[in-house]
Amino acid sequence: MRNDPIFDPALLTKYDVSGPRYTSYPTAPHFQAGFAEDTWRHHARASNDDPIPRGLSVYVHIPFCSSPCFYCGCNRVVTRDRGKAEAYLQRLAREIEVQSRLFDRDRKVTQLHLGGGTPNYLDAAQLRELIDLLRAGFNLATGEEREFSVELDPRHADEALLRELIAIGFNRVSFGVQDFNPDVQEAINRIQPVERTTAVIEAARAAGFRSVSIDLIYGLPKQTVEGFAATLDTVTAIRPDRIAVYSYAHLPETFKAQRQIDAADLPNPATKLGLLGAAVEKLAAAGYRYIGMDHFALPGDELVRAQDSHTLQRNFQGYSTQADTDLIGFGVSAIGRVGDCYVQNARDLLSYYAAIDAGRLPIARGYVRTEEDELRADVIQELMCHGEVVFDAIERRHPGLDFRSHFADALQRMRDLARDGLVDMGAGALRITARGRLLMRIAAMAFDEYLGRPREQQVANFSRVI
Repeated sequence: MRNDPIFDPALLTKYDVSGPRYTSYPTAPHFQAGFAEDTWRHHARASNDDPIPRGLSVYVHIPFCSSPCFYCGCNRVVTRDRGKAEAYLQRLAREIEVQSRLFDRDRKVTQLHLGGGTPNYLDAAQLRELIDLLRAGFNLATGEEREFSVELDPRHADEALLRELIAIGFNRVSFGVQDFNPDVQEAINRIQPVERTTAVIEAARAAGFRSVSIDLIYGLPKQTVEGFAATLDTVTAIRPDRIAVYSYAHLPETFKAQRQIDAADLPNPATKLGLLGAAVEKLAAAGYRYIGMDHFALPGDELVRAQDSHTLQRNFQGYSTQADTDLIGFGVSAIGRVGDCYVQNARDLLSYYAAIDAGRLPIARGYVRTEEDELRADVIQELMCHGEVVFDAIERRHPGLDFRSHFADALQRMRDLARDGLVDMGAGALRITARGRLLMRIAAMAFDEYLGRPREQQVANFSRVI
């Protein structure tokens, strides 16, 4: 699918409502508390008996940061007590050991991601120890098929660390930048000179990383369109393989660190829309392809190839080229999925440690999808990854389904979007237009059964679309 998004301020303003990001369906707020550990164990073991067992994907959450970034909404623990990292690794070792016994050894881990927090809060020896623990429990891929990625704070990375990460198997790296403007950096408590970041990225390439990504955020305090445009020019000159441009959600009542931000310093809605417009324009002009949901990539990137070959997937780490893998999440707040079963670990360290120390998996919430969930997840995945739904293709995957009849209400909502030019509706398919590509969440929401329930039944604090 190659239709670069058309930036239409009037439409973006009209449809700037809150909605899910669809890294899962149902979305994480609908997971149920008190989920039985035995249910996860049953699904994990049963997945080994599939005629063609799926490959495995592993996510490890490292929650620690040495200083707070005021914009952050991640699950993290700010501390300079390095002993806490060792205590955390001890619990991770036990969790990895228990989980590894649920999965057959011949199931290869082709995707691994370390997120946070700040994964490089761990030093090189601790990172090697973590990978050794995973390698002892699982069959980690060693060939070119692997996607082993790590998020790094450039302020705390150097050539030695990058070479060590390559040596232990990582081949993808993403760097948090957010904005290079000094006034913005001061407002968010993240001073990060361009020269330092550029040097670390160059070192990553020299070390042998095959893919480098940069994360940006629009809507931060003190941002202006002109200043953000300068950051975009700097970033495109660095030429990372992928660029993510996330919208800042100001929720000080939920995230304590955000209370340090003066709301008067935040860009107004028109300026925030202009920041997004600058990103779309600058990245398209620099040759980046819009994948969807904040993500851009160079034409030769594997994400682009996966989208073109219709194998792109969306999961809790965003867009992925690893189709149809089971996901195992390790660490506080991590989410896993095996087949139609989702689980999420305890979100705070005390609860996580208590479960591990008691010999239990630290599962706090979970959900087993129904057949209807599976169907709607399939449709939403098609829209979020490929921008279209072909009715008879869905019907072939779900025997007995009459798409038009089953989704009559959703298709009626799509007609409203069609009148605004967001989608094209044919006799046997619907496709998101170039004008609707920045609003693909709106199209997906039409098929979300949970959003149609009474508000008192909804459990959601979703971000705004723009």
